[in-house]
Amino acid sequence: MKFNNELTLLLKARYPIIYINTLEEDRVEYIIRKNIKTSLNRSIYSWDFIDGYNNNPNNQGFAKRNPLQALELIERLAAETPAVFLLKDFNRFLTDVSISRKLKNISRILKLQPKTIIIIGNELNIPNELRDLITILQFNLPDEKEIESELNRLISSLNLTIENNLIENLVQACQGLSLERIRRVLSKIIATYKTINKDSITILLNEKKQIIRQTEILEYWSSRENINNLGGVDNLKDWLTKRKLSFSVQASNYGLPTPRGLLLVGIQGTGKSLTAKAIATEWQLPLLKLDVGKLFAGIVGESESRLRQMIQVAETLSPCILWIDEIDKAFSKTETNGDSGTSNRVLATFISWLSEKTRPVFVVATANNVELLPLEVIRKGRFDEIFFLDLPKQEEREQIFKIHLKSFRPKTWSNFDYKKLAELSDSFSGAEIRQIIIEAMHYAFYEKREFTTNDICLALNDSIPLSQLNSEQTVKLQNWATSGRIRLASSNNL
Repeated sequence: MKFNNELTLLLKARYPIIYINTLEEDRVEYIIRKNIKTSLNRSIYSWDFIDGYNNNPNNQGFAKRNPLQALELIERLAAETPAVFLLKDFNRFLTDVSISRKLKNISRILKLQPKTIIIIGNELNIPNELRDLITILQFNLPDEKEIESELNRLISSLNLTIENNLIENLVQACQGLSLERIRRVLSKIIATYKTINKDSITILLNEKKQIIRQTEILEYWSSRENINNLGGVDNLKDWLTKRKLSFSVQASNYGLPTPRGLLLVGIQGTGKSLTAKAIATEWQLPLLKLDVGKLFAGIVGESESRLRQMIQVAETLSPCILWIDEIDKAFSKTETNGDSGTSNRVLATFISWLSEKTRPVFVVATANNVELLPLEVIRKGRFDEIFFLDLPKQEEREQIFKIHLKSFRPKTWSNFDYKKLAELSDSFSGAEIRQIIIEAMHYAFYEKREFTTNDICLALNDSIPLSQLNSEQTVKLQNWATSGRIRLASSNNL
């Protein structure tokens, strides 16, 4: 295991203070003890704020509710005694000036003696004055082998017979959960179904939704949109169809890199958000939506922390689709500097992750005004492709009317004059066409009759599309898109 190797190397190199960022306190302590028992000959002293030191009879209960005294034990031990001190939740005390000063003083001893402090906490917040002393070691959630081993252990203990295909699906569904959470969910599954079967996956996915809700900035979307619900955009649909199996084991064995993401640029209402939902349905991957407004919190440093949390959750739940709606409003190059540089720091972290991420997280970002985006976001390497979704042409508008009317009137949709509707709806977006149909339904419903083509025509005549209200910006965006700098979502735009 990579964690074990890194930990052993740091201990042998006498790094004074190691910080392990994790929510799995019990699991990391078990692995540390097992590692030290097999690789190093060191005593282990475990401390927490309530019970003090609790696993050594000579120091039982020492330093209860006294973090400063917990550090003094290190000085009391003989210089030649090899030891590791596990300090749980000690990160909460690092901002105290006495603790900070004590750690600086004691680090001189730790460099000369075979002793190491390991801080275990679930929040990464290290004061500037201690960053040079503390080495961060990431402890990841259980991987596929660990999850499979835990599932097999439980299945064996219950004397159950499970098909291999179901175990593979359960392992994938458990990714992103801690071992403790997996055990709790499996206990719930046994209590509910008295066995483990394909219905168990639903409960596991609901547990993932709970984790996503706790982040406050990510939302789990249960998308039912289909790629066939997209009117027109044949180039985009063809691109998506050819990458449908790119996250499969077969694609990995073929040596094919997983797709990185898409940037969808276009006029409002042309189906950018609908495309993000359709991708999740078509590729059968969970859809996570980033709430950009909640990302930029008021406290300095919290926005960067929330972004890192979002990245960690998305990667642990991968493969998945990460949907970032209206990214141009979040990372605008015209942004003022009144936020103490927060936007620039968050942008730097985000684009660095876009370029370097190795986990299968497919990012779908949408933007209405690409001119507001910094060049770092739209340059090659951040996304696989950038598509422009223009206002639908006549043939595409016919498709869009058919899609929506099939939804509203599945038995009588063929009664409408689609050619006439397409001709009258020039400059209308797909979202506006849907709203026009609803408006026509209101007309007819008020008169207690079924709505017709004429009602839709009347609604079209009474409405002005957004593109005409802001025609200058629309033409400017269309000219930029047809200049060859971006790929067109529809072939008939050429």
